Amino acid sequence: MSTYTIKRVQNETEKKRALGVRRCVFIEEQNVPENIEIDVHDNEHTATIHVLALDEQGEAVGAGRLREYEPGIGKIERVAVLSSCRSHGLGRLLMEKLEAEAVENGYRTVKLNAQLQAQPFYERLGYKPEGNTFMDAGIEHIAMIKTV
Repeated sequence: MSTYTIKRVQNETEKKRALGVRRCVFIEEQNVPENIEIDVHDNEHTATIHVLALDEQGEAVGAGRLREYEPGIGKIERVAVLSSCRSHGLGRLLMEKLEAEAVENGYRTVKLNAQLQAQPFYERLGYKPEGNTFMDAGIEHIAMIKTV
């Protein structure tokens, strides 16, 4: 099993690496239009927190972001793991880092919109579905929530 380093993005170079992972997963693999995938929350002047996962060789292999949804509620978005690194625990590590960042930033609750195929993964991490499924970027999703 590989060892990964999950870190909060500290500069534009690291953010570009995180966006590169997202590009591979969402735009190239899942055919999400770039103008939907890269949005205002990726702007350098926002308070969005980005995280980056690196493998043992220092290659960017995972990413995610956290932003304020409402006072006291953080929203985890754009969690992406390169296909070559899936099923090795990296998604769980990314989520643990994002949740730790949420707590550090005073969020009591985190929510996310999970792709339906990923719902069981998030349920194993303690997320509860809420509401009905909906389409986003041509992919079926469900809103999920967790107290942290």
